[in-house]
Amino acid sequence: MSFFRRAATVLAATTVVVAAPALPALAHVTINPGTAEAGGFTKVAFRVPNERDDAKTTKVEVSFPTDHPLAFVSVKPVPGWTVKVTEGKLPKPVTTEFGELTEAVTTVVWSGGEIGQGEFQEFEVSMGRLPEGVDQLVFPTKQTYSGGEVVSWSDAPAAGGAEPEHPAPVLKLAPAAGATASPSPVAVTAAPSGAAPAPADGTARLLGAAGLAVGAVGVATALLALRRRRPS
Repeated sequence: MSFFRRAATVLAATTVVVAAPALPALAHVTINPGTAEAGGFTKVAFRVPNERDDAKTTKVEVSFPTDHPLAFVSVKPVPGWTVKVTEGKLPKPVTTEFGELTEAVTTVVWSGGEIGQGEFQEFEVSMGRLPEGVDQLVFPTKQTYSGGEVVSWSDAPAAGGAEPEHPAPVLKLAPAAGATASPSPVAVTAAPSGAAPAPADGTARLLGAAGLAVGAVGVATALLALRRRRPS
């Protein structure tokens, strides 16, 4: 029995060691879905899990990009939470199809509610138009706990795909459907140099001529056979 108990203890410890590195990744603030089509509008949810056993999440602040500002941002009410949308002057005016944009939404803050131990909350936002010519938008986020602790999820994606310690929510932008599509190549067979192109129905004509020749041979053979059968 002692052998099996030791084996079970070792297995449990190994499981904890293997699983532990994966746990923090599940607790990041993320944006869902993580991909949208460039040039259009989208609705996303900022998913905020509570990471602390001794505190509750009481405030979430999301910063919106100012280098690629979004002209239209609206939020969905969350029961028990108060939302504040702040607009600010852009560092540099941006020309859009709706004219020159000098101000845009810079932050959205949800407060007054609670996310308890083992819980998460989603905060939905509709926004657009999404910029074209870039492959992602980064939304640095601050998560405040009831004890006063503030966790900043603001690290941009690292080069090479390595995950930073406190990754910011990232929205990947896919090219609009058909934006980069090119016409399918048409197979063309070139005629030999100096040769005249064959008529479109050349094959049919050749088959027809061959059929007539075969028929003529058959008729001649039949006449010859009849002549041989006549009495002299």
